[in-house]
Amino acid sequence: MSLQDIDLIAATQGPGLVGSLLVGFTFAKAVALVQQIPCTGVDHLTGHLLAILLEKEEDRPLFPYTALVVSGGNTSLFAVDSTTEFRLLGRTRDDAAGEAFDKVAKLLGLGYPGGPMVSKLAHQGNANAIPFPRAWLDKESLDFSFSGLKTSVANYVHKCRQKNNPVPIEDICASFEQAVVDVLVEKTLYAAEKAGHRQVVIGGGVAANTKLRQQLKARCTEEGLRCFTPSPEYCTDNAAMIGLAGYFQFAMGSTVALDADAFSRSPLN
Repeated sequence: MSLQDIDLIAATQGPGLVGSLLVGFTFAKAVALVQQIPCTGVDHLTGHLLAILLEKEEDRPLFPYTALVVSGGNTSLFAVDSTTEFRLLGRTRDDAAGEAFDKVAKLLGLGYPGGPMVSKLAHQGNANAIPFPRAWLDKESLDFSFSGLKTSVANYVHKCRQKNNPVPIEDICASFEQAVVDVLVEKTLYAAEKAGHRQVVIGGGVAANTKLRQQLKARCTEEGLRCFTPSPEYCTDNAAMIGLAGYFQFAMGSTVALDADAFSRSPLN
């Protein structure tokens, strides 16, 4: 396929670091101008919310559904009413889940990005070895908080080193991962119950986490809900989900002007 075959350009307009966003978004607008075709700016979160629609028809949910977007920059719950209608149900009050994974990995010297390495080592550890806290917040809250968990891990590692005890990295990873997954799964199910939805979807980089996918599917089955998980390649940031979201926006008449700017914070959040 050549550039002359393209009828529409979609690009991420935000949220994120504006300097980085402007590079891609400005380039997209420039190509659209030269080719004399429309351009639409996409909220990155909508890409994750709709990524499941890239799957085969039998693996796609019907509207409406409850969606958990969980990544390095976002941990939020949405009611997805259509391809262009989204309602925020809950969000993180501090660190995103993926950010907590990265910070714990850095603390343990595991490198960046931390999520895959923490999950790999978690398979070799005992998830019940260390009673890390679960932040449920208020009884009715659909918000998240992971800063306390991150601090608890840091304190545990510090005490081990103070006493010259070996740091049980595998058990720390397993117990930390379990603490994150427990909260994500239970709050997602509670959000679906409050919204009256029978279908649950996850998206974002952390949605590729094996334990999260398995535990969410198991709990949805217990509660009589259908769980939809995108293929791992559609969980991480990808052009396909942005193109899909942009197509739906364009179908509703949404395009961007040449002077449209990028944005650092999502209006959805």
